[in-house]
Amino acid sequence: MNCRSTTRCRTDGRTNTMCFSVYILFPTCLKMLGVNIGDDFSVGQHVQRFVTSSAQTHYALRMLRCHGLNTAALQHVYRATIVACLTYAASAWRGFIKASERQHINLMMDRARPLGYYSPDAPTFDDLCDNADDELFSMALLWSNHVLHALLPPLSAASQRYNLRQRPHSLQLPEHTTQLSDCNFLLRLLYKNTY
Repeated sequence: MNCRSTTRCRTDGRTNTMCFSVYILFPTCLKMLGVNIGDDFSVGQHVQRFVTSSAQTHYALRMLRCHGLNTAALQHVYRATIVACLTYAASAWRGFIKASERQHINLMMDRARPLGYYSPDAPTFDDLCDNADDELFSMALLWSNHVLHALLPPLSAASQRYNLRQRPHSLQLPEHTTQLSDCNFLLRLLYKNTY
C-alpha cells in the first residue's frame, strides 16, 4: 500500500485538543486510454495484463477450433482481438517498454504461430509497431491540422542551405535531455534513421 500519513490537530475552543490521522493514498499506476502506466513510467503492469488476457483468448480460440472454426477464421479472430489490443496506442507506450517485457510479448506471439492462430509470415511486434509509428509520424508531418503537427520542431536551416544527404525529414533535431524524453514518440521518430 502506497500511502502517506498526515496528522492534523484541531482545537474546539475549549481545553481539549483533538488529533487524528489522515491517510492519503497515492496511486502507483494510472490507466490512460486503456494503457496502464506506472508512477515510474513503466508499462510492466500493462504488458502483464495483456499477456494474461491473451492466454485467456488462446483458450477461447482453442474452444472455437474444437467447435469447427477453420484456421483462416481463427487467424482473423486472433488479429482482431490480440493484435488489435497489442497495437492499440503502442506508439505512446512502446518507448517505455523494457527488454524483458518485449520478450514476453514476442513469446506470446510466437506461441500462437505453431497453433495456427497467427500466420508464420505475419509481422512481429516490432514490425507492427514500426509500421504504425511511421504511418503516424508521416501523417503528422504532412497534415498541418494534425494534432501532433504543432508539437514538431521547426524546419532545419542546415537542410535549406546545404546539399546534404537525403533524410527522413527536414526538421531540427532537439537535444537529448534525459533518458525519459528519449522514450517520447516524437523524439524517437525524429532521431530514427538519422545516423
